[in-house]
Amino acid sequence: MQYKAVIFDLDGTIINSLDDLADSANAMLQGYGYPVFPVERYRYFVGNGSRKLIERVLPERKRSSEFIDEALAKYKEIYEKRILAKTRPYAGILEMLEALRQKGIPLGLCTNKHMEAADAIVRGLFPAGTFQQVIGDRPGYPRKPDPKAALEVAAALGVQPAETAYLGDSLVDMQTAVHAGFLPVGVLWGFREKDELVEHGAEVLLKEPAELLEKVNFVEKK
Repeated sequence: MQYKAVIFDLDGTIINSLDDLADSANAMLQGYGYPVFPVERYRYFVGNGSRKLIERVLPERKRSSEFIDEALAKYKEIYEKRILAKTRPYAGILEMLEALRQKGIPLGLCTNKHMEAADAIVRGLFPAGTFQQVIGDRPGYPRKPDPKAALEVAAALGVQPAETAYLGDSLVDMQTAVHAGFLPVGVLWGFREKDELVEHGAEVLLKEPAELLEKVNFVEKK
């Protein structure tokens, strides 16, 4: 099969943002006097959007909808100030993106991170125009693994689902790719483990970014 476009997840796939996410959520928790968590625990707290992250880290007795909303607002305020403090692209990502660009492969991004944060990271860490379409979490839209947003990205790139490779680091991403009819590509440098990716549909596994162009057959645009 030949593929004409690539859509990427963000956190744990093309950027390592774990420290900034953990530091921000822990700062929010400290502000309330609640227990905080080691950074490594956040590998399993993130992936389903910022609201779900906050729900997971709050004490169970404080998980009312109203209080989650309050804590989420505080978290977003903290995260906005440190969003690029430690977050960086993974090694080899920028080179892989440039190699795809040189082949004329359109690139998109679909993440459960709230839209404002996704935009700020893309602007701060990637050359202008790297991604032709970026969609994050938006009010009124379902989050991944619902495929709606990912399919919207594919449509904006001008490709059919069967012509699209989707890269991600978690079960949410692999389920999204399967539901959308994309090629599910799991990355092994991210937040989750190989077994999780395979169990939820990964057809290709990458140990490093450069392998994408070796393991997936792309149609080069002249």
